[in-house]
Amino acid sequence: MSRGLKTGGETLAADVLQRMRTDIISCVLKPGAKLRFEALRDIYAASFSTLREALSRLVAEGLVIAEDHRGFLVAPVSIADLNDLTDVRILIERQCLERAIAHGDDKWEADIIGTFHRMDRLQNRLGSNYYLSEEWTKLHGDFHFSLVTACQSPNLLEIRQRLFERAHRYRRMSSQFRPQWRAKDVEHRMIMDAVIRRETASAQDLIERHIRETTQNVLKHASHLFTPPDQDDGHRSSRLAAE
Repeated sequence: MSRGLKTGGETLAADVLQRMRTDIISCVLKPGAKLRFEALRDIYAASFSTLREALSRLVAEGLVIAEDHRGFLVAPVSIADLNDLTDVRILIERQCLERAIAHGDDKWEADIIGTFHRMDRLQNRLGSNYYLSEEWTKLHGDFHFSLVTACQSPNLLEIRQRLFERAHRYRRMSSQFRPQWRAKDVEHRMIMDAVIRRETASAQDLIERHIRETTQNVLKHASHLFTPPDQDDGHRSSRLAAE
């Protein structure tokens, strides 16, 4: 077999991993839910070994918790985790933006502008409920990634992407209860303009405010779904033990 080609088993395992990751991030698999192999086998049409491999990967990503002698569960959400995730995301995003602005070329700028245009046009077509659209969600992720893609650090970009995906769980929860979405198109345009103008400090401050305002919105509209602090401490201990 040629190097770089995946076998059928590897392709299936990767597909199951991606589907489970997406279902957790999108809250199809609810925070704190038990992940029983029999039910997962029916949902994903995969063997126990493939499911266990996927779950182990998701444990490493912080999306699943392995509890001693009790199996797996979807990682709960909590105020402590959200605040910590927010702080770490800001550290990574600021660093990625600084590096991208320093190294980005004309093509990078054009990609940012093009991605923003597609996101903005779709938002205008969808109207006030655009945030419920999976297509818009993907374009939103693409736009934020385009801002930092020139940072010239694959490791930073990988870390940033995992944090962005984890944060999407909180955004998705909030969207189920908030009465309306804030005017993010204005925020996105301001961030884009600062990046294109190579105003590093301004772009960093804008992205930090963007992330923190999202966190405050989640706390305002979805905090009733969060794990109580005493239970969250127990889940943290289980996760650290698994690692």
